[in-house]
Amino acid sequence: MGRAFEFRKARKFKRWDKMAKAFTRIGKDIVIAIKEGGPDPVTNSRLRAVIQNAKAVNMPKDNVERAIKRATSKDQKDYKELVYEGYAPHGIAVFVETATDNHNRTVANVRSYFNKTNGSLGTAGSVEFMFEHKCHFKIENTGQDIEELELEVIDLGVDEVFEDEDGIMLYGAFSDFGRIQSYLEDNNVTVISSGFERIPMDTKELTEEEVADVDKLLEKLEEDDDVQNVYHNMA
Repeated sequence: MGRAFEFRKARKFKRWDKMAKAFTRIGKDIVIAIKEGGPDPVTNSRLRAVIQNAKAVNMPKDNVERAIKRATSKDQKDYKELVYEGYAPHGIAVFVETATDNHNRTVANVRSYFNKTNGSLGTAGSVEFMFEHKCHFKIENTGQDIEELELEVIDLGVDEVFEDEDGIMLYGAFSDFGRIQSYLEDNNVTVISSGFERIPMDTKELTEEEVADVDKLLEKLEEDDDVQNVYHNMA
């Protein structure tokens, strides 16, 4: 199995431990998707994907419907997707994805987290090249032969297929998300969740004490309401 499998196995999704925080982030994704492609999931593929993800984290249907209603309101603020790059202590590259309605607040907070933990906020492109931008789909495991499935989807841009805890994971290039999504839907494959990840091309081993230093920064970032995802190259 490849890097995507190892990355997924090792990564700690601490932010999803708090259900309310997960719902808040899904809510932002709904707003962004609707502002981009409208409120009808039939014609808005991004919104369909977000609704799948809401189900995956057990977000109640009523919550989803309220979020969609709020997103179509004239009073709903727009969220802008911004990324920040930098280094945690001990040379660990950190890539931060945010969704914010106040850029000044977000950049000030992110900069303060790096400064307070002896890290350094970098410029655009300073660490992005260290990560592969991938799309992923978790599909229902109905006893498919993994090798046969891989042969079916390889021409769509899927470059890694493996069994996960409660499904089968498909990984492909970021740009192939739409093609893969359409294929799965056209073939009535049940998609449990989908999204994007930045997978480090190389990882760095640290001591237990050094890991604790890096975790201080990661925890501050993950606790921020404007932060959607945090990626790093710590092994």
